[in-house]
Amino acid sequence: MSAVPATAPAGRYRWRVCALLLAATTINYVDRQVLGVLAPFLQDEIGWTEIDYGYIVMAFQAAYAIGLLCAGAVIDRFGTRIGYALAISIWSLAAMGHALAASVIGFIVARFALGLGEAGNFPAAIKTVAEWFPRRERALAVGIFNAGSNIGAILAPLMVPIVAAAWGWQAAFLCTGVLSAAWLVVWLARYRPPEQQPALSPAELAHIRSDPPEPAVKVPWLQLLRHRQAWSFVAAKFITDPVWWLFLFWLGKFLASEYDLSLARIGLPMIVVYLMADVGSIAGGWLAGRFVRMGWSMNRARKGAMLVCALCVAPVVLVTQVDNLWLAVGLIGLAMAGHQGWSANVLTLPSDMFPRQTVASVVGIGGFAGAVGGMAMSYFTGSQLQSTGSYSTIFLIAGTAYVVALVVVHLLAPRLEPARFPLPPDAGV
Repeated sequence: MSAVPATAPAGRYRWRVCALLLAATTINYVDRQVLGVLAPFLQDEIGWTEIDYGYIVMAFQAAYAIGLLCAGAVIDRFGTRIGYALAISIWSLAAMGHALAASVIGFIVARFALGLGEAGNFPAAIKTVAEWFPRRERALAVGIFNAGSNIGAILAPLMVPIVAAAWGWQAAFLCTGVLSAAWLVVWLARYRPPEQQPALSPAELAHIRSDPPEPAVKVPWLQLLRHRQAWSFVAAKFITDPVWWLFLFWLGKFLASEYDLSLARIGLPMIVVYLMADVGSIAGGWLAGRFVRMGWSMNRARKGAMLVCALCVAPVVLVTQVDNLWLAVGLIGLAMAGHQGWSANVLTLPSDMFPRQTVASVVGIGGFAGAVGGMAMSYFTGSQLQSTGSYSTIFLIAGTAYVVALVVVHLLAPRLEPARFPLPPDAGV
């Protein structure tokens, strides 16, 4: 059965919703990436050590983990419209709060608040995709909005050096908070669930609901963890999310230290890396759909795409052995493209295997695991650099993580079969 293209007669309104998710994810990553761009230079100005920076990064990840654990349940309870609005309100204020920081402790507090708010983005976005897209289109929709993480990471090195040079580093944090607030106004004014959206045609609503009907189940949070399908997602996030955190917060420092790049010169290499990641995000979602159109089962298509992406990451183990800046940028860019294509498929697993009513909770639990793994990676990276100054072991772990994760996912969910829950007494047979 072939996927229905975005130009189908059913309508295109769902892709406008996807564009809103893309914008939110872009802003989310602009906000968090400002520190990554400024880190090599704030480190000199404020005087933090490698371990201090590791603690600052860990503060964000700890809050992100806590926030994810709660955000999924909150969004499942109050819905995507209100849940998303709460999340972006918190992270907008926290982003601007960085301008008040003047010490390691100040940055730790600001990063912790930012992590709490930003934790709501992916549970809300993925639940929105599950509400607005049939299963066969979800990987592409996730790939498109997840590309915002790369667009945001591209915009940050473009904007931040200019703003910081003109008005000081504090202004860079203030600008990102304003962007978040602007998106919030549009979201509250325009967004409604499909059944409540007057601009949505009956034909497109029927297309969105074209999958077999799902039972209206209410699942206690802890009951989700009784299912191997949930653990497959948790494992995938725990093993591979730390690699993304590594790139996000240490890429600027790696390029600056290994290739002696100034603030003015660091932007272009980072832009190239994230442009490559952008291509990977969309291509990874497209690839799974292409495999389905070739007649592959959803299980084989999803895991086949994940394998291709995992193999794209593997060559990054060689990055510490090259002397040429642009060869290093190519290896890192390929790895980040692989990660983003991987994520487009992994983030679709909860909606593949769980009812829509539980998707945000499953995503939140998996995100919590990924953030905990990221904290461990941040501590290890800071300690490793402080003691040896070498990235070799760090990138060895990064390059092998995805193949390991794919094996674990396959062992826990060999067919990606839907999780089964008891039906409510009035559900009938």
